[in-house]
Amino acid sequence: MSKIAIVYYSQTGTNHAMALAAAAGAEAEGAEVRVLIVPELAPAAAIERNEGWQKFRETVADAPVATLDDLEWADAVIFGTPTRFGNPASQLSSFLDTAGGLWARGVLAGKVYAAFTSAATLHGGHEATLLSLSHYFYHFGGVIVTVGYNDASVNETGNPYGPSVQQTGDGTRPHAAELAHARALGALVATTTQKLHG
Repeated sequence: MSKIAIVYYSQTGTNHAMALAAAAGAEAEGAEVRVLIVPELAPAAAIERNEGWQKFRETVADAPVATLDDLEWADAVIFGTPTRFGNPASQLSSFLDTAGGLWARGVLAGKVYAAFTSAATLHGGHEATLLSLSHYFYHFGGVIVTVGYNDASVNETGNPYGPSVQQTGDGTRPHAAELAHARALGALVATTTQKLHG
């Protein structure tokens, strides 16, 4: 049974929904999955000024928080983040930046890695963010997995680098094809990891 950690940051819930969809895809293939949010770094005053942000923080108040032990435990890790100027959100970047000790010991090598993202606009940095995350995976010595164009959902979402969502702010996203893409990614990560790690 492959062990998969889905480590994500979500401000208002979009990437949370994508993380759960990826988890469902992986679990359907028999994987043991941990869905883990990274710590929030924004000040409480900023969060309180945004009703959606505040509501989501209340929703995940008791959710499991990602630790370096989860990265060590996992055979595969799927990362999720909003895009910030074509890069991962600082909350996820900060978490990844603490993984240097694991990297130095070679603990992160040979694992399967994948990612998903979201942005407020269609061309708001989706691909750049996914490619930015891949830089970590190269340094880790990991195996990068994407669905490519091998699932019908990708033809609707249009991103072979990984699932991505154009947020609308009205609660209608992610839509069915975006969630299907995340499920397909979770399933593929699970089956690929099983082949590599038996």
